[in-house]
Amino acid sequence: MREGGLEAPFRRPLDWENPDFYDEAKLDAEMRRVLDICHGCRRCFNLCDSFPRLFDLVDESAKGEIETVASVDFKKVVDACTLCDMCFLTKCPYVPPHEFDLDFPHLMLRYRAVEAKKNGVGFADRQLAETDRNGALATKIAPLANWATDCSHHAARNALEKVAGLHHEAVLPKYSKKSLEALAKETPVEVNREAPGFGRKAVIYATCFGEYNDPSVGLAARAVLAKNGVETEILHPHCCGMPLLEQGLIGEVAASAKQVAAAFEPWIDKGYDIIALVPSCALMLKFEWPLIVTDDPKVKRLAASTYDLSEYVVGISRKEGLAEGLSPIEGGVAFHVSCHSRAQNIGRKGAELLGLVPQADVAVIERCSGHGGAWGYKTANFETALKVGKPVARQAQSSGKAYIVSECPLSGPHIVQGMERLDAEAKKPALLAHPIEILARAYGVK
Repeated sequence: MREGGLEAPFRRPLDWENPDFYDEAKLDAEMRRVLDICHGCRRCFNLCDSFPRLFDLVDESAKGEIETVASVDFKKVVDACTLCDMCFLTKCPYVPPHEFDLDFPHLMLRYRAVEAKKNGVGFADRQLAETDRNGALATKIAPLANWATDCSHHAARNALEKVAGLHHEAVLPKYSKKSLEALAKETPVEVNREAPGFGRKAVIYATCFGEYNDPSVGLAARAVLAKNGVETEILHPHCCGMPLLEQGLIGEVAASAKQVAAAFEPWIDKGYDIIALVPSCALMLKFEWPLIVTDDPKVKRLAASTYDLSEYVVGISRKEGLAEGLSPIEGGVAFHVSCHSRAQNIGRKGAELLGLVPQADVAVIERCSGHGGAWGYKTANFETALKVGKPVARQAQSSGKAYIVSECPLSGPHIVQGMERLDAEAKKPALLAHPIEILARAYGVK
C-alpha cells in the first residue's frame, strides 16, 4: 500500500474471541501506537470530544508526546467516543489497507471490552442497555413512565439523575402505549397493486425505538411502501445490540446477531428484503455483525439483505419509479444527516428521499448532532453533547424551514434542545422523527 493510494478502505473482523484481545499490556501498546499517530496527524480535531481530550493530554504532558501520557488517562479519551465511526469513514487517511492499519472506533471498543471483562459494567449502564426489557415494561405503564421522565417534573428527574446518571435537562424518549407490532396488527393496510413497485416484499425490522418508543416511523414506512406496491410485515425479534456494543459487551451482541438472523432467515428464504427503521440498527445488521460473527452464514445473508429505510425507498424510485399522488409540502425541511446514516456509505439517501417530494425545499445539515446514543443523556456528557451539536442547531435555526428531521430518532430532539439554548424565544420548526413522515404527508397516508 502506497501513501495516497486509491485502494478501497476496509475494516478487519473484531478478534474478540482471541485471549490476546483482552491482554492489557498488548492493549496499552496498541493504544500508544494508534494515539501517537493520531497526535501526529490531528485531522480529527473537530469531530467528537475524544480527539480534543487526546490532544490536550499530549500537549500538557511532560514532553508533549504520547510517551509521557499516563495509561490511566487513556480512559478519558475512550469515554468520549460515541462509536459514530466518522473518524474511520470520513477523516482518517490511515485506515486499512494503509500499513498503519488504524481503526480508532474499534480500538475504543476493544478498550471497553477489556474494561467490561475485568470490572463488569456499571449497574445503571447495564440497565439502560436492556432496551427490549425496558421497552416492554414501559409500554405497559407508558403514561406514568412518560410523566416521570419529563423534564418538567424536577423531583423525578433529579432522582433519576442520582440513580441512573441521566442529566435532568436531557430530553428522554417517550414510550408508546402500544408496540409497533401491535398497532400494525390492529390497522392493516392495502397494497397498491397498480404501483410500479408492486411485487416487492419486505420485512420492516421495528427496532427497539420503533417498537416501544415511537411507532410513527414504522407506520409511516408501512403506509408509503403499501402505496408503492410493497407487501410488508413488521417484526421485532430482538434488539440489534448497539447499546450493548457501547458498553463493550461484544459476546452479548454476537448472541443478539444470531438470534435476529435466525428469525429473519425464513423471510429471506421467501424473497423478502429487510428494512431497518433506525440507521444505527441498519449499521449493526449490515456492517458490525458480520465483523463480530464471522462464521454464521445467516448473519452474512441478513447483512446482504438489509436496507436502511431511506435507501430502500430511494431504490424503488430509481428502479421502478414511485407511485403517483405526491403533493408539495409547504415551508421546507431542514434535514440532518445522522452519523450512522453516513457510516453506511450509501450517500445522503434521506436527502434524496425528501427530494422526491414535488417542489422540495430541503436544507441539508451534514454534521454530528453531538448526541451519540445514550452517551448524550448522561450527566457527564450532556453539556459537551450540546456543545458538539451547536453548529447543527445554529444551521437548523437559521434555515427558517417549517420542519426539522433527522434519520436518527435521538438526534432530532437533541437538535431542537440546542436550538432552544441558542434562542428560547425563536419560533421552532415542527420536529418529525424521520424523512419518511414527510413522504407520508406528501402522499396523504398514515
